[in-house]
Order: sequence, then C-alpha cells, then structure tokens
Amino acid sequence: MLVCVNLPVIQTESSPNEPPPRDGRAHLLDLSFADFQRWLIEHGQPKFRAKQVFGWIYEKRAREFDAMSDLPKTLREQLAAEFVIYRSDEAAVQTSRDGTDKLLVRLADGGEVECVLLRDGHRRSICVSSQVGCAMGCVFCASGLDGVDRNLTQGEIVEQMLRLQARLEPEERLSHIVMMGMGEPLANLDRVLGALETAKSPDGLGISPRRITISTVGLPPAIDRLANNGVPYNLAVSLHAPNEALRSELVPVNEKIGIDAVLAAADRYFAASGRRLTFEYVLLGGVNDAAEHARELAQLLRHRTVLLNVIPYNPVEGLPYQTPSQRAIAEFRQILESAGVNVMFRQRKGDEIDAACGQLRRNRKPH
Repeated sequence: MLVCVNLPVIQTESSPNEPPPRDGRAHLLDLSFADFQRWLIEHGQPKFRAKQVFGWIYEKRAREFDAMSDLPKTLREQLAAEFVIYRSDEAAVQTSRDGTDKLLVRLADGGEVECVLLRDGHRRSICVSSQVGCAMGCVFCASGLDGVDRNLTQGEIVEQMLRLQARLEPEERLSHIVMMGMGEPLANLDRVLGALETAKSPDGLGISPRRITISTVGLPPAIDRLANNGVPYNLAVSLHAPNEALRSELVPVNEKIGIDAVLAAADRYFAASGRRLTFEYVLLGGVNDAAEHARELAQLLRHRTVLLNVIPYNPVEGLPYQTPSQRAIAEFRQILESAGVNVMFRQRKGDEIDAACGQLRRNRKPH
C-alpha cells in the first residue's frame, strides 16, 4: 500500500484563471484534437500526425514525445520544444483497503488539487477537480475551507484524468467520469466542457457522455448554458436541504438563488437533454436528517424524473457535523421510498484516506 505524506500548499502569485508557464512551452492537453491538427498544418506537418500523437497519449499513456516511435525524429524534437504533456507533479498518493486511490497533484504555480480513482467491480470511475479550492461555501465540505484560488485550465483537468488512468493495469480502461472533486464545475464551465470534449472524443479517452456526470450546487444560468451545449452529460444537483432556510444555512450561495430557481433550471436541463436528473443530499446527523425533512424532500421530488442520491456525512476534521445514526438513516429512507421517490444511499468508499464525498481539500497539513 502506498501511503502519502500530506504536503502544504506552496503560495505563489498567479492570475485568477491561468498558471504561469513553467518553461515557456505550451500545455498540449489544453488543445483539442482539431486545435492540434491546425497546429500541425501551420507547422508544415500532415494532420494525420494528430491521430498518432493523441493515440500515444490517451491510449498508450505516453508521457514523453521521445516514446512516440512512429513519429519522425524531427517532429518529436519539434513537439518537445513547443509543448509539455504533463505540466503538474504527482506530489503524493494514498490507497485505501477498498481499492480507492487518491492523488495529490501539485500544479505548475504551486497550487494543489486532489482527484480520486474508484474501483467497483468492473467499473473504473474517476472523480476530478475543476478549481483550486471552492467558493460555494458549503459548510460541511472540506474543499471550500480555504476558499478558492483559481480555475483549473482545460489541460490541468485532463491531466488529472490521465494520471488516474495511469494507475490502471494496461488492459483496464476508465469507464466513468464525475466532475465532483474540488470546486464548482459550472463556475469554470468553458474549461470543463473543453476537458470533457477530449474525454468523450474517440481520439481522446473515448468515454460515452452517458458515463460522464457534472455536479453542481445549482447555478441556473450555467445549467442553461450546459443544456444549450447539446451534449447530454448527466447532471447531479447538490440539494442538501428541502427548504430555503436550511439550504441557505448549509449552502450559502442559495441565498442569492433559491431552491425554486435551481429546480426550474434542472427541469429545463431534463427537457433539453432527456437525461434523468440526480439530486445529491448529504445527510447530516441532527441537522437535515429528521422525518420532517424527508417528507419535505419527497414533496419537492415526487413528480420529477430523478434519482435522489443520499450520502451519509463523511466526517471532516475541524467541522462540527456528525454522521447520522443508522435509525435516522433507515427512517429517512423509508419515508422517501414510501412516497415513491427513486432513492439510492451511496456506499462509502475511500473515507479512511479522506477521499470520500466532501473530504477533498486544497490544503493538506503535514502529519
């Protein structure tokens, strides 16, 4: 078993949205397949070389251009002079007994994010971050404890996917992606969509949009943009409370939005995409797990085509919240199922290495 030593964040100055270049070379993973084809043509190369290069990176898992043996040496040298494939560093890794891997990735500007590989039967799912930290302020979540530093670039998002894929055996392939790590994906929508375009492309990771999920606390204008994008990704809306007062307490951004606006935007996404919605509900002992909360929640969702994913709280050091009792969980479930709500209680994975839902954070203190 690999055990990580949690490393502190190195603080450096950078712009809100872009890290400084490490050595002047561009990050190849920032380019789409079409972008790279154009670059090749502009530099006097046939565009079919794009398929070769992307095949080496996304299928054969190459990290250096020198490994791309079917490319002319002059092209390999030109690519190495212009681009880097991996721009960050793998600072630490932890593996739990259930087979979950968590990576601490140090970015070029010294910022850090975490991402997770989950093994479940034949499924190989990854949970990927979209921002350094998070600005949404959900009071029970570790990712936002230090606020938000900046958005990740498209390449930094894709690089997490590749680093997690590299932990699989050669014959294994990634099956599912969830944009549910650190950050609010819809607050970095352009870069997230760019990364997912590479993830779903047959010239990239080749993962079906039906196996890609974007999680959000519910930002209606961005949900509408996602609906208009035309690619039917799965949408998971983090609800966490059945009424305005409690949701504003747990998810402070709700004060400026409101549950009704979030639900209406989710309904529009369902109408545009035809994909069943998922609503996430972190169950906090003594806070939002009472029978009255279950009844209110059932009233909100009973006439919608949704899956309610209930997540018993995963403890975070320094926060006052508790996992609900088994009795409270059972009663909550019984009320929802009796009301006809399609509900699933998430199996906890990776909690012993702080890799479970709500436990990822940007600033790991040294032991």
